[in-house]
Amino acid sequence: MATVTLKGNECNLAGNEVNVGDKAPEVSVVKSDDLSDITVGGAKDKAQLVIAVPSLDTPVCAMETTKFNNQAAGIDGLEVTVVSMDLPFAAKRFCSTEGIENLTVASDYRNKDFANAYGVLIADGPLAGVTARAIFVIDKDGNVAYKQLVPEITEEPNYEEALEAAKETASK
Repeated sequence: MATVTLKGNECNLAGNEVNVGDKAPEVSVVKSDDLSDITVGGAKDKAQLVIAVPSLDTPVCAMETTKFNNQAAGIDGLEVTVVSMDLPFAAKRFCSTEGIENLTVASDYRNKDFANAYGVLIADGPLAGVTARAIFVIDKDGNVAYKQLVPEITEEPNYEEALEAAKETASK
């Protein structure tokens, strides 16, 4: 079982661990702007950049979502989705307040299908029940081409590495 830390304290992750080379599970999440179900993972006509964050209502998650909104928008052939456990109403408010328009923000609140399928559900500690901070790049065939599980939840991911992997995968 994979682990991450929250301010240095270990937290276990639950669900099915997904790694580079694995088929990306196809799961439904709830789109924040209209409450419709959308699918992440699986084969699509574009590469996918799927960004898991604990909650948009924290400074690091807000900064991360804003940076990806600004930097991933220009990558041709890439679908970008941020997934959190936030209720869609809160996520929609966040997007309108922060000007998030270049990516899809979705919620995994209903069944935690995404968090369980990708092995990023925090199983214990103060944040039990939300997603760990992680990034998956999925190629058009539905294979995981890149994975970044951020070891310390309170820290930002390596944006450059993730965006480079997304550009490379989207160009294939």
